[in-house]
Amino acid sequence: MTWRAATPADDDALVEQCLALYAEDPGPQPVGEAQVRRTLDVLRAAPARGRAVVLELAGRVEGYALLVPFWSNEAGGEICTIDELYVAPAFRSRGFGSALIEQLARDERDAVAVQLEVTNGNARALALYSRLGFRAGNRLLRRMR
Repeated sequence: MTWRAATPADDDALVEQCLALYAEDPGPQPVGEAQVRRTLDVLRAAPARGRAVVLELAGRVEGYALLVPFWSNEAGGEICTIDELYVAPAFRSRGFGSALIEQLARDERDAVAVQLEVTNGNARALALYSRLGFRAGNRLLRRMR
């Protein structure tokens, strides 16, 4: 199994999978192809803002994640946020998502923590994240706009 940095050659597969993620587990607003491509362009132009990684199996992209760091005064260092994580349905429950998260927890650029968001109705993801040690904090995310 290989999680690796995404390249421009992966963009079409990444876009397809990102749109599949939002079809399965919609966010607060629609996400279209142009938005995904813009995100990939921004991350490549300014790597300090984050990066995309892909799960490559037998030469095909079968998953992706968007990793976005930020400095937290409260946590006393950089936090790696898994902004999106998707594994193609045919490859779920095989440990690929777990492997990425465990690797991030060990290796991610001296991060003091790894965090993510999950929708309340995504029972499968909630179970995975709980098994891996993620816990709900004492705060609720609020968003304006």
